[in-house]
Amino acid sequence: MPFGNVKLNDGTEIPAIAFGTGSVWKGKDVTKYVEQAVETGFSHIDTAAIYKTESNVGQAIRETGLSRSDLYITTKYDGGDIQGAIRDSLALLGIKHVDLYLIHAPLFLPGSIEDGWREFEKIKESGLATSIGVSNFNLEELQKLVKSAKVIPAVNQIRFHPYNYAENKELLDYAAKHGIIIEAYSSLTPITKAPGGPVDKPVAAAAERLGATPVQVILKWVQQKGAVIVTTSSKKEHLEEYLAVADLPDLTDDEIAAIDEAGAKGPSDAKTKAKTALTFLLCGYLTLRALWQVSKLLELPLAR
Repeated sequence: MPFGNVKLNDGTEIPAIAFGTGSVWKGKDVTKYVEQAVETGFSHIDTAAIYKTESNVGQAIRETGLSRSDLYITTKYDGGDIQGAIRDSLALLGIKHVDLYLIHAPLFLPGSIEDGWREFEKIKESGLATSIGVSNFNLEELQKLVKSAKVIPAVNQIRFHPYNYAENKELLDYAAKHGIIIEAYSSLTPITKAPGGPVDKPVAAAAERLGATPVQVILKWVQQKGAVIVTTSSKKEHLEEYLAVADLPDLTDDEIAAIDEAGAKGPSDAKTKAKTALTFLLCGYLTLRALWQVSKLLELPLAR
């Protein structure tokens, strides 16, 4: 049984899993990978202006030969004139409307959150986007928007995985109260960026019971939290692995609780980001030091 759809607060539906064209794909030609994803069974394609992949997604849409109604297209606003930005994205995508248009992050808005959202409401009213929502909004930002909104955001797309579940609980509860669906990206962080952590044990136990992979268990956990999955891969076998999650039996309440509890003991997003920043700084320092030593050996002065 394939992934179904999730009902949004505006009465429309969104496919419960999406193929993302950001992350490692930024600035690269993703045409063949989008085509592969569609051929494998994905109908929801997620892109953004800042990814520089909208034209590739548009090309892939045309080359699949599918009807526009067979695909669900999400893109995101990333700065500048808001009305001009949606039209630029539509031109690159080669379509008349997107199914979902998101504010990629509050920092991209030229003015206030309230003023920016009013422009998004105009986009929905004009039919250029069927649904509108936000991305990377924290609790305070989402509360500020909802307080003045005529149209409540349909979704909030955020980084979401077992290690940041606890710190996002208030945000998740607030979103649920207003019917705002969470879209989850970077959900495989416990495997890709923080392996060997507390979550590994309960995930492995659930995987053994289900005859599944740890990747599938984490995506099942995301699905059972009520979130739409946004994921990606260049490999068809991984895409098939992701889609097969829909056929898995549900995790038990005890398994979900064990993953939640273990996630609360692991590295938070803040710690992960700090560690990444420290690594970059260290690498930069070591690179400069190596260049300095080489320049001394070659007796070449470095620019000051």
